[in-house]
Amino acid sequence: MGEKMAKVIMVQGTTSNAGKSFLTAALCRIFMQMGYRTAPFKSQNMALNSFITDEGLEMGRAQVMQAEAAGIKPSVRMNPILLKPTGDTGSQVIVNGRVMGDMPAVEYYKIKKQLVPEIMSAYNSLASEYDVIVIEGAGSPAEINLRNDDIVNMGMAEVADSPVILCGDIDRGGVFASLYGTVALLKPEEQARIRGLVINKFRGDLSILEPGLRVLEDMTGKPVIGVVPYMRLDLDDEDSLSERFEFKGKKGLVDIAVIRLPRISNFTDFNPLEKIPQVSLRYVETASAIGSPDVIILPGTKNTMDDLKWMRQNGIETAVLKHAAGGGAVVGICGGYQMMGTYLSDPDGVEGGGDMRGMGLLDAETVFMDGKTRTQVTGRVTGGEGIFAGLKGAELEGYEIHMGKTKSSLPGLLTVSDGRETKNDGLTRGNIWGSYIHGIFDRASFTDAFVNCILNAKGLDSATGAVDWNEYKIQQYDLLADGVRNAIDMDMLMKILEKRD
Repeated sequence: MGEKMAKVIMVQGTTSNAGKSFLTAALCRIFMQMGYRTAPFKSQNMALNSFITDEGLEMGRAQVMQAEAAGIKPSVRMNPILLKPTGDTGSQVIVNGRVMGDMPAVEYYKIKKQLVPEIMSAYNSLASEYDVIVIEGAGSPAEINLRNDDIVNMGMAEVADSPVILCGDIDRGGVFASLYGTVALLKPEEQARIRGLVINKFRGDLSILEPGLRVLEDMTGKPVIGVVPYMRLDLDDEDSLSERFEFKGKKGLVDIAVIRLPRISNFTDFNPLEKIPQVSLRYVETASAIGSPDVIILPGTKNTMDDLKWMRQNGIETAVLKHAAGGGAVVGICGGYQMMGTYLSDPDGVEGGGDMRGMGLLDAETVFMDGKTRTQVTGRVTGGEGIFAGLKGAELEGYEIHMGKTKSSLPGLLTVSDGRETKNDGLTRGNIWGSYIHGIFDRASFTDAFVNCILNAKGLDSATGAVDWNEYKIQQYDLLADGVRNAIDMDMLMKILEKRD
């Protein structure tokens, strides 16, 4: 090529949720702290949590988290293919940040090899600009039924000529078997790419683990370069595997119930609320679990109409309507906002087609159509009624990512700008409001105002002390890097990066 290309290292895992994303983020942070210009890369990601870049392009949130750890702006080149599941057997296929279409898995597998030029163009572009690329695999490289068409694990390692670190999750049990079995199922040339093993999420006395590590090294011929402790950090999670859905905390002064929709997306919107001492935030998926919260939140969803049907069938819609009728607060974000209207129509079959009545919480109609709104915005609250009247004037930032347009004669909630045009967003009625803006709680001033509205309505003192989510995440990335750096053999890691024996 004639131009200097980046050094490269790849993190693969024995299973999904083995800790690949966080280990990749840790390496991005460590190399950045060492002075390397570092970028993450994942050729194909399957996730419902996505993000909109400055250019209005869509990418997986895990690579956004890793880019933040590396101290750089997210670029869609870091995740050229994003699959957003639309059901058990199909996904919306997004290539270089733009929707290619909805496809059953069988159809996608037939065409995915044709996407290799797109993957390599994105990778080579990054590799020509950065000193180090940290590649993340997906699932397991030992899915031998998928080997011939692999573009995300050993197939990616081969075209990038990357050494591989293989990690396993000891917290779920069977880590020695999963590491050994993964290596054993690979071809000899694939085994040769694995330069080190890492055990993730370890709790306990390392000396008790040591004999097993030596046997594992003897059986695989691969060195164990680190045993990473279980770290209770607060970083963006990947979809349904998130531990956030399992509420284990005590009830706070402000009780917020988020409906855990079957196709919930961008639930990271609500992570900042969890950090406020007065707030207990819990995810619920039955009507009986809702209880008597101060606020019910209807989150984003990959399929608004199907998830509204689900709420209707299991009694959750009735529980939400009863809560609202009694003066309770209800907030909807994106798909949750669309549900709150009176009518939803899908003439183009974007969500499967048809029409259905909405929840009737807001006097609004949504029509789904081809073409996705993708943009970053800043703005301020210009509406707000009932207990949320105190939101007026609060500033916010976030992004829109949705199919469909919502129309209403109700007053708008927000005035937002994408840098080119200014418009109204969202609607408000009494203690109910909805908005298309994801990330609306990331700015501390908005979240302060939101929680204080609820505290004041209950006759409690305000001053929540919300954290600035961006500053908070930087602290978490540093803690992650410290934990991994202290747990792995850095000399061996650098030899692997430099491809030295």
